Amino acid sequence: MSGNIHRGHRERLRQTFLDHGLDALPDVNVLELLLFYAIPQRDTNPLAHGLLEEFGSLAGVFDASVEELQHRGGLTKNAAALLKLTMETARRVQICRASMDRVLDTTRKCGEYLAPFFFGASEEMVYALALDAKCKVLGCSRLFTGTVNSAGLSTRSVVEFALRMKATSVVLAHNHPSGIAVPSQEDVRTTRSVAAALDTVDVLLADHIVVADGDFVSMAESRMLSDQSR
Repeated sequence: MSGNIHRGHRERLRQTFLDHGLDALPDVNVLELLLFYAIPQRDTNPLAHGLLEEFGSLAGVFDASVEELQHRGGLTKNAAALLKLTMETARRVQICRASMDRVLDTTRKCGEYLAPFFFGASEEMVYALALDAKCKVLGCSRLFTGTVNSAGLSTRSVVEFALRMKATSVVLAHNHPSGIAVPSQEDVRTTRSVAAALDTVDVLLADHIVVADGDFVSMAESRMLSDQSR
């Protein structure tokens, strides 16, 4: 009998989502609904409540690693993988949408193109965007994961990327998981070092964009790239 009750609950929850979207469901039911597909024979409501209690919020749950979701959240490996897959799929969709505008001839367009690459990231990452003379995208690549500083992000890796892509200009981007899109003094020093290195191979560092919580700050617009401006 209890199994029939759970099946009925699952169908009602699923139908609420299909009819009205996720906005009609509280966070605990969003998690519960997702876990249906990884744990078909178990009441996932207590698990969803436990995850929110352990990690503090829906964002906290999705920011957790697979290992944390298993060891602290009590999920199976399949269930933990499903939650991470959901976040990564959303990130991929945002990148795909941003890629529809391939001519990035303004700071705003560059920022909107690059911001989705950091969706859901809980650690700092550095991306480099290569542009041709008409500001068309030649490629975008993650160069480093970790704190942005002269020891971590090598200027050589940026120069090699620019030469490999035959870029006329490069835009760097990194995120601040702390949620404040304000470049640090170390960001500025590292950026100027990269700009000087690119200049030796006749490539312009057009900008360095700092991303946080979907917002971004342009170091070029903020006049932090010495005499360069975009």
